[in-house]
Amino acid sequence: MAGTIPLCRALCYSSDRTQFLHAREADTTVITVDRLSETPLYLQLRDAVIAGIAAGELRPGDALPSVRALAEDLGINLHTVNKAYATLRDEGYVIMLGRRGAYVADAPANPAAGMGAPALAAALEKLAVEFKASGGTRAAFLDAARRAAADLPEEADHVR
Repeated sequence: MAGTIPLCRALCYSSDRTQFLHAREADTTVITVDRLSETPLYLQLRDAVIAGIAAGELRPGDALPSVRALAEDLGINLHTVNKAYATLRDEGYVIMLGRRGAYVADAPANPAAGMGAPALAAALEKLAVEFKASGGTRAAFLDAARRAAADLPEEADHVR
């Protein structure tokens, strides 16, 4: 695939093999799983890839680790990684090229092709309701949202 920069597999693990690092030049993308979390492992993997894309650590055309290699490196089931990649494919973040592997997809020409305004509003509303139900205030929610968004690159730096 022309113009792709595959990520190099680094031999860096946490002591319990729940973290595997991938590096390209000076950039590092960390993929971690927390076996004690209530969040399913495939969603943790999905979220780690999306965070890497949002941070500009993973760019269109970058190769993701093979399903088999990532499953082995993290010590998790092959089908878990496959489900994460399939979810990312279905959401438009990744393209699957058969035996050639999974690659970060180009940003859509139409930003609404990803998470559009209605989906974003619904997700934020759900978070706000849960935060309020746990005793949080509107001001604290807005402050947390601002802090979370502050680390995102500007549109000129990274498009997705």
